[in-house]
Amino acid sequence: MLTVAGAPGFARWQDQIRRTGGCSDPIHITGWTLAKDKTTGETLSRYSTETEPGARLRIACGNRRASRCPACAWTYSGDTYQLIRAGLAGDDRRDIPATVREHPRVFATLTAPSFGPVHNRPTGRPCRCDKHHQEDAPELGTALDPATYDYAAAVLFNNTAGALWDRFAKRLRRELAAAAGLTQRALNEVARISYGKVAEFQKRGAIHFHAVIRIDGPKGPDTPPPSWATTDLLDRSIRAAVDHTYTSVSLPASGDQPARTFRWGTQLDVRPIKAFGDGSDITEQAVASYVAKYATKAAETTGASDTAVHCRLCRGSGLSSRYRQSGGDLSRCARCHGTGLGEDLAQMSVSDHARRLMSACAALQPLYPDRPLTRWAHMLGFRGHFSTKSRQYSTTLGALRQTRADYRAAQEREARGLDDLEPDTVLVLASWQYAGHGHSPGESVLAATIARDIQLNRQTAREAMHDQLALEGAAS
Repeated sequence: MLTVAGAPGFARWQDQIRRTGGCSDPIHITGWTLAKDKTTGETLSRYSTETEPGARLRIACGNRRASRCPACAWTYSGDTYQLIRAGLAGDDRRDIPATVREHPRVFATLTAPSFGPVHNRPTGRPCRCDKHHQEDAPELGTALDPATYDYAAAVLFNNTAGALWDRFAKRLRRELAAAAGLTQRALNEVARISYGKVAEFQKRGAIHFHAVIRIDGPKGPDTPPPSWATTDLLDRSIRAAVDHTYTSVSLPASGDQPARTFRWGTQLDVRPIKAFGDGSDITEQAVASYVAKYATKAAETTGASDTAVHCRLCRGSGLSSRYRQSGGDLSRCARCHGTGLGEDLAQMSVSDHARRLMSACAALQPLYPDRPLTRWAHMLGFRGHFSTKSRQYSTTLGALRQTRADYRAAQEREARGLDDLEPDTVLVLASWQYAGHGHSPGESVLAATIARDIQLNRQTAREAMHDQLALEGAAS
């Protein structure tokens, strides 16, 4: 750490880390960029990493997981918050009118079924093990009897959860059309269902979805829904879609595994979203904050690994590349010897419950070769995106990132004296190469200090803003 702090380019290194937001695993690149006048050929500006500390430029890794990079996860969480809230309150900058608040919208939670009794904290009584568990007790969510808990069904449900949501979304449109007395084609001409959702792992390792579901007009949030579209109608349609037999995914029997049909659990929660609440209502800000919070988390919250554990050579299949490419004889992967695993689960620092679920993924892989179970063992079988939305719900993460990139580019042009020139008159040439990632041990300590300072400044600014809003509210 003293070596880093005493280096000649330490001030510039600090500036680079601050620009990444305190990223804990920055990407290192080398190269140059050159700006020329298209008409005269005059060189307007030139930048090269040769003058940077270590001849490298450090940029943020962009990882969404808080367990891997809290700084980049904070940015991802903020983007998700803006995306969800824009679909609830509107955003003039992105052509989403404030009238979207008047559309019927609910916050629905679709959960997994039971795979066996687990340790929990029921209201007003002890757990089935006759103990009153603390809120942070490590045994919460683990099986009361591991010998009878259906670990295979748990990971197979996680693996099929994406398909189960797709069936629910399709059935919801049919239920809404039936409730309105319309055909699906006629429904498309007067109304559209939009949603934004996030996946969350329960402590038992089962995935469930939180979703903002909204009824729009035929062209999306900028068109009003029909007069018959109400929040109550949306509520009933969601419950009917969850209960319908179409909303299920079946897997055939294979080996020692029986045929299974997966459906959503009985703990369905559907709550209307209010613009402003009295403490008992669920509000736009609360929903957006809740979704943004879980968009940066994954299976590591259950005690599992936050990195992949499958064999990279066979990609978790346990089969040799010759078989996978040409359909030859069933031969084992030379690296993992057919297990599909690149890590020894018995030696990993994970909870026993998570280890059993991850082991179940590897054990089931030969029985379901068309399902990438071992490849997603660190996700307990779940292979979908953690945050998704329908096309017309609101803006996109790409649009939010582009807005930020344009802002940074404008700052850069101003710093180089190019802000007075039309972008079409400037030719930009560049060459960049990947040169590594991460920090040295000394750099990591100093980078963590910078990240804490940035976080403290953000928290202070947020508190000041809340105090100002409170004063304005009291004055009004």
